[in-house]
Amino acid sequence: MPSPLLIDSHVHLPSSSTSESPSLAEYHTTTTTSSSSSSLHPLAGVILIGSDHPNDDEPLRELASMSQAAAAATASSAPKVLALVPSAPFLSGPAKLEEYLAQAEKEAGSEAWKRVRGFRYLLRGGDKAARGAALEEELVEGLKLLGRKGFVVEVALERGGRAQLEEVVEMVGRAHEGVAEGEEVVFVLDHLGKPDLTVINQADPSFLAWRSAMFTLGKSTKTYLKLSGCFSELPERLKSRSAEDIFSAILQWLAVVVAAFGPRRLMFGSDWPLCADGVGDDAWGKWHRVVEMVCDLAGLSEEDQAMLWGGTAKEAYGLDC
Repeated sequence: MPSPLLIDSHVHLPSSSTSESPSLAEYHTTTTTSSSSSSLHPLAGVILIGSDHPNDDEPLRELASMSQAAAAATASSAPKVLALVPSAPFLSGPAKLEEYLAQAEKEAGSEAWKRVRGFRYLLRGGDKAARGAALEEELVEGLKLLGRKGFVVEVALERGGRAQLEEVVEMVGRAHEGVAEGEEVVFVLDHLGKPDLTVINQADPSFLAWRSAMFTLGKSTKTYLKLSGCFSELPERLKSRSAEDIFSAILQWLAVVVAAFGPRRLMFGSDWPLCADGVGDDAWGKWHRVVEMVCDLAGLSEEDQAMLWGGTAKEAYGLDC
């Protein structure tokens, strides 16, 4: 069986690039020099993920930058941008959301709009006014609207957000209630659901709550999970350690998500360039190696490994590659 194609499902634009000439050339350099093992998985492309923009006019500017980056990558040696997942005004309700979609399609242009496969929603647990927002009827109806239109909803939480996870579990259930088969919105949960990786004791209430949420969400066949974002959550003392040490330190979380979602609803994501903060230039290769060890730990077949490295992302986002 040939080496499975690699899709990096979680890449951001470098902050220095978002305002003028977005470029993924730095990412290309990182992936080709940071890990010899990366050559085992030919890179099919990346999924470009937006940031959170609570003001209604900001997502359009972000989409313009992402569209420009995708076009520039096509015309250069940078990796192909397979999909765009910008932010959107989720809290404005379905009517405003539909207006935004029409405006965004016009602003992006036909070629870039073909790449828009979903939208990212960040739950802000630290803001009391935002608590419970994910369960508001207006937001749930907006999620159903996106499902009918074939868009994915990417869900990002803040670190250790127990209340947020409980909201997400209920939100997913509500968004699928009364929806015709084939029109259910697909959810992609970022960064292992943002557990608190500083917890050591598996009897800790925060770990138990996160584990329970993972197994509940894992029962939803329209919900996927990204193996991504862990370096940002690591204690500082671990960031400079080897991939093997990092794997051992976060094994209890990795084992849970493999058991809860299975390899066919897990996908590789680097979280570049944020993954390099405090870790260094070898961060991409180091995370690639951690995920390789996940495959070894779980005893995954070649077919299951092919799904984790690229097939799951292709399925979840409806990619043509």
